[in-house]
Amino acid sequence: MQIQRFLLLLCFTALYVSSAIAQHVQWTRNGEAVWQEGEEDITAYRVKDLQPADKITAQALTPAGAKAPLAVAGFTFSPDERKVLIFTNTRKVWRYHTRGDYWLLDRGTGTLRQLGKNLPEASLMFAKLSPDGTKAAYVSGHNLYVEDLASGKTEQLTQDGSRRLINGTFDWAYEEEFGCRDGFRWSPDGKSIAYWQIDARKIRDFLMIDNTDSIYSYTIPVEYPKAGESPSACKVGVVNLQTRKTTWLQVPGDPQQHYIPRMEWVPGKQELILQQLNRKQNTSRLMLAEAAGGQVRTIYTEQDDAWVDVKSRWDDDEIKGWDWVEQGRAFIWVSEKDGWRHLYRVSGNGKEEKLLTPGNYDVIRIVRIDEQNGKIYLLASPHNATQQYLYEVPLAGGKAVRITPESQPGTHSYNISPAGNYALHLYQSHVVKPMNEFVTLPDHKNTATNAVTMPALAQSRTTFFQVTTADGVTMDGWMARPENFDSTKKYPVLFYVYGEPASCTVTDTYGAGINFLYGNATQDGYICISLDNRGTPAPKGRTWRKSIYRKVGILNAHDQAMAAKEILKWSFIDAERVAVWGWSGGGSMTLNLMFQYPEIYKTGVAIAAVTNQLTYDNIYQERYMGLPQENREDFVKGSPLTYAKNLQGNLLYVHGTGDDNVHYQNAEMLVNELIKHKKVFQFMPYPNRTHSINEGEGTSAHLAAMYKRFMNQYCEAGAK
Repeated sequence: MQIQRFLLLLCFTALYVSSAIAQHVQWTRNGEAVWQEGEEDITAYRVKDLQPADKITAQALTPAGAKAPLAVAGFTFSPDERKVLIFTNTRKVWRYHTRGDYWLLDRGTGTLRQLGKNLPEASLMFAKLSPDGTKAAYVSGHNLYVEDLASGKTEQLTQDGSRRLINGTFDWAYEEEFGCRDGFRWSPDGKSIAYWQIDARKIRDFLMIDNTDSIYSYTIPVEYPKAGESPSACKVGVVNLQTRKTTWLQVPGDPQQHYIPRMEWVPGKQELILQQLNRKQNTSRLMLAEAAGGQVRTIYTEQDDAWVDVKSRWDDDEIKGWDWVEQGRAFIWVSEKDGWRHLYRVSGNGKEEKLLTPGNYDVIRIVRIDEQNGKIYLLASPHNATQQYLYEVPLAGGKAVRITPESQPGTHSYNISPAGNYALHLYQSHVVKPMNEFVTLPDHKNTATNAVTMPALAQSRTTFFQVTTADGVTMDGWMARPENFDSTKKYPVLFYVYGEPASCTVTDTYGAGINFLYGNATQDGYICISLDNRGTPAPKGRTWRKSIYRKVGILNAHDQAMAAKEILKWSFIDAERVAVWGWSGGGSMTLNLMFQYPEIYKTGVAIAAVTNQLTYDNIYQERYMGLPQENREDFVKGSPLTYAKNLQGNLLYVHGTGDDNVHYQNAEMLVNELIKHKKVFQFMPYPNRTHSINEGEGTSAHLAAMYKRFMNQYCEAGAK
């Protein structure tokens, strides 16, 4: 039963976030098993036979006097696996559950006790054990604390934390756009802690209003730097645990005109390495800093005519860790300087650099640097940008060799064991339901059967295609046809769009072609299509991705419309029944298509859209558009608001009034502009719902029903 539950948990998770679970699986110390939380326990399963190898029982996880074990939301082990931190009773901070309670289980003595028990309930963030396992550090109430595990004595290391002066974690913009959440690092010797301090005291609050939770309305402030506004000041300090004094790193430049998205300790040294980005994010500097005195020197500089991506854009969901090799004498870095996203070996002083992955292809992600065996495992797909596979390259550099079997086309994710001999393999495609297995490396054989897995194929009416526009741009797309499709008849087409640099919609994954909001629209007789335009983060080279610079809302909308023109030439497409929909950036795209190309798109549903680019946060918008102080006209030109007067078709606009990401003001600006030009449309605000519009009883079902009814009313389903 335990084994079945383990596989079921993996399969369920793989269906939605396959790459995320592949990254975050916790291997045991010896690399022969993986830890997995169950309903009431935590068990390590051997990869060779999926039998339990070790277990933390429900009894061990039950606090004294409690009737049930802790509900485990996350856990981390000390290096010797004798102690384990349990994360429970969690709360959401912005998008993620990063605040809660932490308990420490000593497996040797069997004692289980709560950390920071004198602090407010569910207020601890990012608790981490010291390298020697004698202390724990965590954030609570925007301050950093350290707790001695033997005595239970807790000391507050910073005193000035507040909603606007943030120690050890980040503000909204850093978290959303850089993936920065955990904001402190133990030194290798455990005698000091380096931490970020974000000073948002000069950032204006955006006030969200709550009209429904009390008789008198009240506002909810969010410190939120809009495009054109200076970012929060950022600095890094090192607090000495003996003296309790902080030494601030002397990073050059105006702290309100640059970012520090990455910071880590250099292995075995009292030095830190950090990445500084200028305000426009087109110059990246790597710096070494002396922990004791705070002196900083730049060792490596990179510039780009558009922007320089930070690690979160290509490697992790959260920025953490640094890819050191050769005992800290060098590190692996990623750059697009030759036109492709490649790996480079950079010496610790930044003076030597070597390209490790030559060729006309993009590295999608580093999976494991296997220094013992002299190789790097990475994800790439040189021949099909909708897929991804495991490759290995020599650590010294050279040709990438595919490890994923050729017989398994689709999308693959991996989490490789510390020794590089096993991997948790997650595989899916539009015809393969998400599946997982443990495989041996490099032969890629199932550990249980000693054979290459041949998955069963599922039925799918989705096909992948390419379309070339009149401009010579070739775009990938998927199309889902109705059941009993008849090529002699004409069908309505429903385009699903996103089209911004944050995400692709055309990936060879299970569920491609399914309209998650409508349900199975093909059953009602719609042809569903999605396309990835230039500017999306597909592995097609730097030029593809960065051609959108200063052209968000223009180039991406143009590509989508020109591709649609080619598709409307297909004999089975009804050019009079063309609908489009999208969420967030896809909502913006929907509006731009409806307003800029009304002759093509007759019906549209836009959800949580940025209608005015000047309302969105500075990190995202300035990265892709420049600074409004220098080229404000580009922001105006790319905003749907500018073209609202051109609306001809049927529009449904949806927005949550509690959206802390894309603020509800975008909806009211758009509504005002459409009213001004006497445009008739439909509008649905959802009170206090966030960007995901899924809070509250009945919300998701209501949104789906409204969407479906609108589509059926204005874009008639079925063949003609």
